[in-house]
Amino acid sequence: MNLIEELRWRGMLQDMMPGTEEQLQKEMTTAYIGFDPTAESLHIGSLVPILLLVHLQKAGHKPLALVGGATGMVGDPSFKAEERKMLDLDTLQKNVAGIKAQLERFLDFDTAKPNAAEMVNNFDWFQHISFLDFIRDTGKHITVNYMMAKDSVKKRIEGDNGMSFTEFTYQLIQGYDFYHLYTAKNCKLQMGGSDQWGNIVTGTELIRRKAGGEAFAFTCPLIKKADGTKFGKTEQGTVWLDARRTSPYMFYQFWLNTADEDAESYIKIFTFIEQPEIEALIAQHREAPHLRQLQQRLAKELTIFIHGEASYEFAVKASSLLFSNDTAELLVSLTEAQLLDVMAGVPQYEVAKTDLEAGKDVISLLAETGIFPSKGEARKTVQGGGVSMNKNKINGIDTIVNTAALLRDKYILFQKGKKNYYLVKAV
Repeated sequence: MNLIEELRWRGMLQDMMPGTEEQLQKEMTTAYIGFDPTAESLHIGSLVPILLLVHLQKAGHKPLALVGGATGMVGDPSFKAEERKMLDLDTLQKNVAGIKAQLERFLDFDTAKPNAAEMVNNFDWFQHISFLDFIRDTGKHITVNYMMAKDSVKKRIEGDNGMSFTEFTYQLIQGYDFYHLYTAKNCKLQMGGSDQWGNIVTGTELIRRKAGGEAFAFTCPLIKKADGTKFGKTEQGTVWLDARRTSPYMFYQFWLNTADEDAESYIKIFTFIEQPEIEALIAQHREAPHLRQLQQRLAKELTIFIHGEASYEFAVKASSLLFSNDTAELLVSLTEAQLLDVMAGVPQYEVAKTDLEAGKDVISLLAETGIFPSKGEARKTVQGGGVSMNKNKINGIDTIVNTAALLRDKYILFQKGKKNYYLVKAV
């Protein structure tokens, strides 16, 4: 497998140093990507770097995943409008541990294999370097003119907020990471997003000047949405890889709701499906986009990759909950968190729990909560068989609703017609 060819057709290659492809064809090459520990979990914006490492390993090369325990104290200023909030050491260590645990799920760390993945933390070497040693032994090899010429630096300096010395040093610190991994682990390649190009080539320059060696680099494009909105953001916020922050169901829904114009590029970037099958899927999608075959396959591949087969199967079942009549059993089995995930966006109303303890006729309940504007309309719709409670049709206007109807001792799901849902919460 030619890694560069594979990444090129998938749309995952932007800038590349001369000689990089030849180096990868010549020998098993050790390469790294850095992950900034700004949170305890990675998010879907980190998926492309993760996938780059997986592709690298699949092609027979050795991946290093660097977690920036040291650089996280500084904060990468690249193309940021303002300085990042500083994190304390305890928070950083917690974030580093969380990210390490996630990365270990995606890469093969079997030490018996020559291209086994490794995890490294730049705090391990920076904690032993004094400031004076660093500026004397490393700083002298890179000129201020060289650092100032980088687009990521120029844009900040020319902006309203300027750039602190702390952030200015980030480029050199990241460059030293590459130098250290080159000397300690024979790492000859660094990969990253296109916003990292300036930092990465500083590393290759430091290796050339300080070690007399040759190193290589390539970057991938930053993922954008066709409508111009930021990739990985929803109305609910960031889409995380940690199931505790973004549930597998919501994760599945994110990919399922991908716009048609984005789905064709995302299926190449975010999955390992091979080219002939992807081309066939795209052709089918163009013939019948309303079937959303690309989105379904994309959501399947990503949910299984991140959360496993069982989570994917649940997400599919849960997605059918609002559109199928035979899901009463599934509804009852949901945890409160799962129920609220599935019902996100469904209108919610409240009822006094004491009323349900005493028993309340369904017509009054439907009218008083506001699901129906009047008892008369509620009665008429129930008589016509047009109202369900917890996915079971209400058969009579004299039905009494009590606490036995509560899901998780708190909720009742009403359905009016085929598509109108309402969640009633007992308070």
